[in-house]
Amino acid sequence: MSSDQISKEIESKFGNRLRSRVNGILWEGDKILMVKHQMSEDRVFWSVPGGGMKYGTSAPENLKREFLEETGLEISVERYLFVHEYLSPPLHAMEHFFEVKKVNGTPTLGIDPELSGQKQILLDLAWMGLEDIQALPNRSLHQVFWGIKSIQDLGLWKGYFNFGNISLK
Repeated sequence: MSSDQISKEIESKFGNRLRSRVNGILWEGDKILMVKHQMSEDRVFWSVPGGGMKYGTSAPENLKREFLEETGLEISVERYLFVHEYLSPPLHAMEHFFEVKKVNGTPTLGIDPELSGQKQILLDLAWMGLEDIQALPNRSLHQVFWGIKSIQDLGLWKGYFNFGNISLK
């Protein structure tokens, strides 16, 4: 699929509306589980597992579903950590981050059921430590990971964050 086709698919499924998302930070020692997404032909994007919330189900229920779809893991949702507002038109999301724990399963790359088989954007799963994350260019990394000093920093954050978003004035 061409870069233009990938961008159009992402915009049509997720763009031009405010989305509420849930994200899970799963620690294993000094590493966290990350998912690699194909955002365009020349851009990949690493973040923790998560996705859009479905109306009528709670944030923990949505996060359990998203984790199972993307990683094959059953999880328990633990502490609420923080919210990050992502705004880079056509995408706009309120992203809620939770600490999660593995209940069952082995990490296996899954699919995004909102996208057809030919248009999947999930590419890889990896356990990443601080050095792995710091080695990625900012363009390929979720904003909450830019400049972190330790993986444990993520468990200490509380409140609302907006890391350099574009404003729609």
